[in-house]
Amino acid sequence: MAALVEERRSRLVVGIDPDPHALWPGALTGVGAVLGAAGEGEGEHAAQQGEDARAAAAAAVRAHCEAAIAAVADHCVAAKFQLACFERLGPPGWQALEAAVAFAKSAGLLVIADGKRGDVPTTSRAYAQALFGGGEGPFGVLPGLGADAVTVNPLLGRDALAPFLDAAEAVGGGCFVLVRTSNPGAGEIQDEPRGDPLRLRLARLVDELANERAPDAALAPIGAVCGATRPELLGELRRAMPRAPILLPGVGAQGGSASAVRSALGAHPASALVTAARSIVDAWREEGSPDAAAAAARAAQRLQRESWT
Repeated sequence: MAALVEERRSRLVVGIDPDPHALWPGALTGVGAVLGAAGEGEGEHAAQQGEDARAAAAAAVRAHCEAAIAAVADHCVAAKFQLACFERLGPPGWQALEAAVAFAKSAGLLVIADGKRGDVPTTSRAYAQALFGGGEGPFGVLPGLGADAVTVNPLLGRDALAPFLDAAEAVGGGCFVLVRTSNPGAGEIQDEPRGDPLRLRLARLVDELANERAPDAALAPIGAVCGATRPELLGELRRAMPRAPILLPGVGAQGGSASAVRSALGAHPASALVTAARSIVDAWREEGSPDAAAAAARAAQRLQRESWT
């Protein structure tokens, strides 16, 4: 990650959160007829139409994702894939995700799998194998999605995080632990109790894990998700985990600003990564432009410049 940030002079991560109802127009070419035909009939006929609709939607999502990634790859260091947006389309959706991840890698981007997974250790191990790879079955090695980093939920404790950290270490990847999220309701739990809020306790956990796992690294392979929607909190969170890379969602459509990266910066250029999804991919709607790719490239270039300077 660090080398790519410096090479591209960019801390920008494009969020890939495809909504089948809000795809780029060109993505629907060749699959719109199937989408329109689905949903009628009963019994086996209706079930087949449902499968056709799911497959067609997944094909359109794949085309949309690949076009968006191609448009902005020169301005970004990574693509963050929201897994739920693909999983809702069933098996064809996961196949579209695998194809889009491979495309992002071919474009020179790192891949962050955003699923916020976290469970008892046995289940966390299965999640980690699915996302990073490294699992084995009776017929050989199971490759997994091939992510470079994942987002993880720490609320089950450090033993639930360990399988993700182990799997990430095995492939030279990393994990981003939820510390202070960008959604409006985050403060109900993460900012309480007032004297020692959960966000700071989680930040200290990230720092402890960084010191245990990578005591000599300038930039730890264990980072944190901290929303750019509350920039006034970023300074204290940075002080609590000085070597952790911070992933900053919420820029653009959620109201966060790329300038918030300054208070999240540590000693390393890759210590803060700005994530933007709708403000890049849907820029053509805001501009009223017929060229979605060109609008996305302009938005990405602007955010790259704002977050780097």
